[in-house]
Amino acid sequence: MVKVVFDYQKIHDLAFKEGQEMKICIKPNDDCSYFTVDIGHDSDNIALHFTPRFDHLGDSNTIVCNSLSGGSWGDEEREGNFPFSRGQECKFYINFNNEQFYIKLPDGRMMNFPNRLGEFRYNYFNVCGDAEFKGVKMA
Repeated sequence: MVKVVFDYQKIHDLAFKEGQEMKICIKPNDDCSYFTVDIGHDSDNIALHFTPRFDHLGDSNTIVCNSLSGGSWGDEEREGNFPFSRGQECKFYINFNNEQFYIKLPDGRMMNFPNRLGEFRYNYFNVCGDAEFKGVKMA
């Protein structure tokens, strides 16, 4: 098991591989409008752009997922189940294969998003937005 806790919100050379599970702990701010978790190769090639939106860009209490390939965004997908609360620490889990990302939300429900880059390993991890990043563990 790998535990990574740090002051920065970006990790390179994380080595998140197919079949591993990533546990992410985050605390949305009391006035959080959104936060984002990116997993991919670099800032121009993101396989999973996972964005819970409390109230951002016209979305309320919606999870928006997308991918970025060579700097070009794909089509957004939205999830209406929204188990995140402002000011409350939460944990969610991500694993993947070359076809799909599987995301276990804080309430235990599952959602998935296509692995549009089709890779078996990703080294880039970034968290941004109105939240305090607490840490990540991989098993």
